[in-house]
This record gives sequence, C-alpha cells and structure tokens, in this order.
Amino acid sequence: MIEVENLTQVFGDKVAVDDLSFTVGSGTVTGLLGPNGAGKSTTMRMIVGLDHPVKGSVRVNGADFRNSSRPLRDLGALLDPAALHPGRSGRMHLRAIAATNGIPSSRVDEVLRLTGMTDAAARRVGTYSLGMRQRIGIAAALLGDPQTLVLDEPVNGLDPDGVHWVRELVTSLAADGRTVLVSSHLMSEMALTADHLIVMGRGRLIAQGPVADVIARATRADVLVRTPQAQSLATALAGIGATTRPTGDGGLIVTNTTAPQIGELAATHLIPLYELTPQQGSLEEAFLTLTKDDQEYASGVPVEKTDGRTR
Repeated sequence: MIEVENLTQVFGDKVAVDDLSFTVGSGTVTGLLGPNGAGKSTTMRMIVGLDHPVKGSVRVNGADFRNSSRPLRDLGALLDPAALHPGRSGRMHLRAIAATNGIPSSRVDEVLRLTGMTDAAARRVGTYSLGMRQRIGIAAALLGDPQTLVLDEPVNGLDPDGVHWVRELVTSLAADGRTVLVSSHLMSEMALTADHLIVMGRGRLIAQGPVADVIARATRADVLVRTPQAQSLATALAGIGATTRPTGDGGLIVTNTTAPQIGELAATHLIPLYELTPQQGSLEEAFLTLTKDDQEYASGVPVEKTDGRTR
C-alpha cells in the first residue's frame, strides 16, 4: 500500500505538488493520470524518496521507504528509462544493482527472461532502443520481487506486443496481491489496465476512484434506442424532460434519462423497441473534461493573421 498525505513540493516559485493526498491499495492497478506539468513524476519521485517534500508524508507498506533496509524488495520503480550507463551491458547493469542489494545473480537471469531481454542482455545499453531500455528498466524494478511497484510511463516506446505484455504483467502482479501504481498518457491503455484512477492537475488532486466511477462522474450517459416509432417515442420522452437526437441510421440518442425509464415509457405507450443500449463515455472524454481547466501546456488553435497566413 502507498499512503500519500498532504504532500507538497515547491521548485522556486512553482508549486509542483499542492497538498496532495491519496491511497494506492494492494491487489489493484492504480493509474496516475494528468496533463503535462500536473506533478505526476514529482509525486512518484517523492514516493520513492528521490525528492523530499516541503510538507506532507509518504508511507510505503506502512513505513517511510527512505528508511527501508531492503529497498528493492519493498518497492521496485521505473522512473527514467534513460538512467542507464551506456557502456554497460544490460546484464551487467542488472548484476550491479542485484549485488548492491543482496539479490542473487540467478534473479537477473529470471527478470531478463521475464522481460524478453535475454538475447540482448550482452549488448551495451548505449545500443538499445527506447523500448529495450524500458524493458531493462522494468527488469530492474522487478529484481527484488517487490510488494509495491511504481512505473512512470512504462509503455512509452514499446511496440503493440510490448504494450500488451506490460498490461498483462501489471495486472498479474496486482492479482497476486501487490500494489501497482502506473502513470500514462495513453487513455485507451489505462482504460484496459487500471482498476482505480488518480487524476491530477497543476499539482492538485482532481478525481479518484474506480475507473467506471470516474468516467461516469465526468461524462454524459446516453442511451441508444432503435424503434420503428422513433417520432412517437421522441415525443413521449420530451414529456419527461429527456432529449433525443437521430443517429442518421434510424436510431435515437437519448439524454437525461436511463435505459430502464425509456423501457418503461415505451411499454406504457405500446412502442416496440429493437435496441436499448446505454452509451458510456470514454476515459479520454472523462480525462479531457476533468483537466480542461488544468492544462498547463494547452495546445492553441491556429489564428488567422491579416495577411491570410496562420500563426
């Protein structure tokens, strides 16, 4: 378990993390989301003890991780895949970490197999692609067979097979009762991987909870309806305050009511229904809605100049 309480970090005149509190439970994959500059990486660095907060505290498995006598067995982390000595081989990089943490060298071979890096282990890290560096970084995080795992953008640079592998890895670790905190900008991947979400913006907590709950709170729930009496149903729905719009292929999108209410209303008016499907919003829609006022580096819309060009 990871417990963050009133965590605050300031760099110069910038508040990078602002009185942040949340809990990451064991047995689940928790996704840490937020736009660029939200404070996600700074938060992760404070969790693993690389940055010291100006206020607040972090407990990993009930204790301050900085005081751990067996750090890699308590927590494994991937924060920067580039933090590797380019002249060492992948295997020597992992053996050096294992030796300084009292981990047998046989575990190095295990994590190399687990991450698919056995054949490339003898190559110098400086020749690795970004995806290979990610795999070696994940291998290092797994060396101590830790109870808690913190991964910052672990699928960045991976091909589809690698992305699928990371998804399977973290979900299997969580199913084994471990604590897994993963940050990512890939909303579609988080929707498939995470059980719970923590959403940050400008260093503050915006939302947290199970994925479905976060989506439901931030998006509009519509219902797709198909009926041979669309106009009659639309009129009846208007009478209870619901709004409808045609889909273009004979269906209706209904807002401001629920599927059971539509079914009951249709039955009352003897209107047959061919389809009645709730349409849940996506995680991407929810994320954009939740963070729309906290985009530190929001993209601009091209503005037309007087000479007809854009800027």
